[in-house]
Amino acid sequence: MSEHTAYTGTCFCGAVALSVRGEPEAMGYCHCESCRLWSAGPVNAFTLWKPEAVTVEKGHENIGTYNGTAQSYRSWCRICGGHLFTEHPPMALIDVYAAVLPDLSFRPDVHVHYQEHVLAIDDGVTKLKDVPAALGGSGVELAE
Repeated sequence: MSEHTAYTGTCFCGAVALSVRGEPEAMGYCHCESCRLWSAGPVNAFTLWKPEAVTVEKGHENIGTYNGTAQSYRSWCRICGGHLFTEHPPMALIDVYAAVLPDLSFRPDVHVHYQEHVLAIDDGVTKLKDVPAALGGSGVELAE
């Protein structure tokens, strides 16, 4: 991908559309309790982008936001409830959920918060106790 590459996606009903430009900073799976509760699944597939790479193209007025923690401002469509993205201010990154970007080739390179996992995944991808040290975590790797 180049900085000129763009991917688009929508919520479930299409009332909100967004685009991302360039290449994600990271792709992977989050196993934290907050993401599990939010996604109603055992893991959350994420793509992390710099804020300037993410644009709401349509339906900004239809976006609701909830911040259960200072680390995560979760946004969804107020019409259909479809999850869109999570802003992570301490990391200066936005997680656009992988499923929202159907044409992006999802290539996970890390599992974060793996110490909280409820589903063991043996895929050869790096498993971190929390998040990378560069993002304020311990950077400690865990076994498969």
